[in-house]
This record gives sequence, C-alpha cells and structure tokens, in this order.
Amino acid sequence: MQAIVDFILELDRLKGVLRKVRPTGLDRYENTAEHSWQIAMLGAALEAFATEAVDIDRVVMMLLVHDVGEIETGDTIFFAEEGLSDRKARELAAVTRIFGLLGQTGAADVSLRAEHALSEKLLALWKEFEEATTPEARLAHAADRAMPVLLNLANRGQSWRENGIRYEQVVSRVGPPIRRGCPALWEYLEPRLEDARERGYFGEDTAANSGG
Repeated sequence: MQAIVDFILELDRLKGVLRKVRPTGLDRYENTAEHSWQIAMLGAALEAFATEAVDIDRVVMMLLVHDVGEIETGDTIFFAEEGLSDRKARELAAVTRIFGLLGQTGAADVSLRAEHALSEKLLALWKEFEEATTPEARLAHAADRAMPVLLNLANRGQSWRENGIRYEQVVSRVGPPIRRGCPALWEYLEPRLEDARERGYFGEDTAANSGG
C-alpha cells in the first residue's frame, strides 16, 4: 500500500506543470494533470469513431500516463522540434523512475509481484503511445493532438496567437495524426481551422520554444 501511496503522491506534481493553453473561461493556464484527464475523456468518447476496433480501456490508460514524464521534464510546446530526441530520452528516464515507485516496498511477495506487474504495464502503455503503431495508440494520439486545437478554437486562438503559431504549422503537424487515428474528428476540425484563419486566430511567423 505504501508504494501505491508514494506513486500517487508523486503524480500530484503534474498539477504544477503548466501548459500554454488556458481552460475555457479562465485567465490561468491549464496544468498537465487537467490535460491528461480531459483527453482521456475525449478518447473514451471517440471510441465509436475509431478507424478500427479498439480496447478503449487501453486508450484511456495511455492518455492518463503519456505525460507523466513531464513531472521532471516540464511541458514543451508540440510545435518545438529542436531537442526532441533529448526530451524523449529524459521523459523515458522519468517515467521509468516514476512507474518504478510501484515496486519499492517491503510488502509480502504477492504484493510485490502485483506492483511490479502494474509498473511494467504502465511503462508498456507509455511506450505504445510513443510508438503510435497500434489502433489504440493512434486513437490516443488523435485525442491528444485535437484537445489543444479544440481549446484554441474555443478561446479565439489564445495560445496560437501568444506563441506565434501559424495556421500552416497546426494543419501540417496535427492533421496527419488526427486523420490517421480518427478521420471523422479531422473532418470536423478542418473547416473550423479554416474559419479560425479567416478570423485571425493564428499567430505571426515567429519561433515558439515552450508551451503546451
């Protein structure tokens, strides 16, 4: 039980990791814990629109764990490509340590085995999301990429304008994974992004180095 408590309290640090998108109607920025919860709900709601039959429980779990590494690395805006391989290596080291907390206990052997199994399961789900080769991971990626778009559409392009994110960047980076994992969702978003461009919701052609 102590290992579970230690793990859950370590996850509490996600509440302090700020992103660059604001929750609708609020002046503050969202945190990664809020983002993870919201996209897990979005992923679950998109089950009927997946390109293939999916194990929706795995989709939800992937979305809940995929940003756990930000406890140590912080959040970096999706459009910043510089240093990506280094960030991913640091995230892997972080999640390996954090999920490994589940095995650090002096409980009975049966409990140790169960906790180790959960630790391995969570790490495997994190890696599956990163590789994005299964139907579940593709649907999870679609939800993850779509959520900031939905918030920006609702907030008149708040983070796009603040971070100089152009229309072309959004379409070229988020379009393919959303279309691959949930074509119906992209069909919904594409005309709304075009409308957002006409309304001036996007930023100027400036470099974006950090965010969410």
